[in-house]
Amino acid sequence: MPGPLDGILVLDLTWIVSGPYSTMMLADLGANVIKVERPGYGDAARGTAPIIGEDSAYFMSLNRNKRSLALDLQKPRGREVFLKLVLKADVVISNFTPGTMERLGIGYDDLSKINPRLIYCTVSGFGQTGPYKERSALDIVVQAMGGIMSITGEDGGKPVRVGAPVGDINAGMTAALGICAALVERAKSGKGQAVDVSMLDCQVALVENAVARHVATGEVPGPLGTRHAVLMPFQVFPTRDGSIVVAIAGSNPGHWPLFCASIGHVELIDDPRFLTPWERTVHHKDLEPVIAEALKTRTTQEWLDEFLAAQLPCGPLQNIPQVMSDPQVQHREMIVEMEHPRLGPWKFTGVPIKLSRTPGKVRILPPDLGQHTDELLASLGGLTQQEIEQLHRDKVVEA
Repeated sequence: MPGPLDGILVLDLTWIVSGPYSTMMLADLGANVIKVERPGYGDAARGTAPIIGEDSAYFMSLNRNKRSLALDLQKPRGREVFLKLVLKADVVISNFTPGTMERLGIGYDDLSKINPRLIYCTVSGFGQTGPYKERSALDIVVQAMGGIMSITGEDGGKPVRVGAPVGDINAGMTAALGICAALVERAKSGKGQAVDVSMLDCQVALVENAVARHVATGEVPGPLGTRHAVLMPFQVFPTRDGSIVVAIAGSNPGHWPLFCASIGHVELIDDPRFLTPWERTVHHKDLEPVIAEALKTRTTQEWLDEFLAAQLPCGPLQNIPQVMSDPQVQHREMIVEMEHPRLGPWKFTGVPIKLSRTPGKVRILPPDLGQHTDELLASLGGLTQQEIEQLHRDKVVEA
């Protein structure tokens, strides 16, 4: 079955992480994504380590299921070709600094005039409006400015960047959601619209609980390590041979006595300091050492067997190779393998959205720069072979 976005044509002018992640999500769900890249250069991620032979693992992780058109939009003829494609497109998406697309003559006002049904998405550090709009931003910048870095790290320690690029990835996910929402609305109104996604906005949205706590208490939230701000125990504890996450959230009052019995400390059950998740949090300095000492006495697997038998929420702390080989991850096809012509078998993360009737799929490998240029110019642009050859001679395109 084709994916749910089958028939949707996306012109992808994004690069590095946030934009490419968004268009990869759309492509995974069946959209026809055309990655428009500058001849001779391409997406800067193509040169980002680790490089294996001539291929960037970084680039490949973000650009599967797409085709590449190497087209110079700074040349008048290149812009003309692009406008022909816009006539057929459903979506145009970019993640340049605001003003870049307008200087090229392909901003929203330019393109919506020739295709009123166009969904035009921009992903930028700070959005298309506001005092910071012309600033560029990277993941670490918005993690810092959006507050998430201030609540990440060990209690009393220095701020720590989240290990995954959540500034980029969350913006990419949000952009994909915004595009899909605009496509649904277009089906009713017949009209396109602009979708403005700010990486900083998306980071602020992630710290909603920290904002609520500050408003309620006046306190400034800070880093807590793996500990939760209002629930206890809800963190990582060391075991004899590794670490385990225990999450007694309070949604099931029966979990606390079961946990206490499992670790051999039934005296904790009725201790007035520990009767509720909040009281346990207030007195976490008294409770945490007791739990930590108990959990060090057995292996991670032994505790998993104990806690899972009691239906207590828990899980092992896994590194990336362990995640990739996890039976549940494997069963859900979250690690998929494809044969690469130069690298042999290559593994990708899978599609996290599972649809019963029109599932997404990893279908094609990330493209080489300009790999599909001639094919796309002919099939979508309607250019003749002679016109395509002339574009090559004029260095407007590359294949």
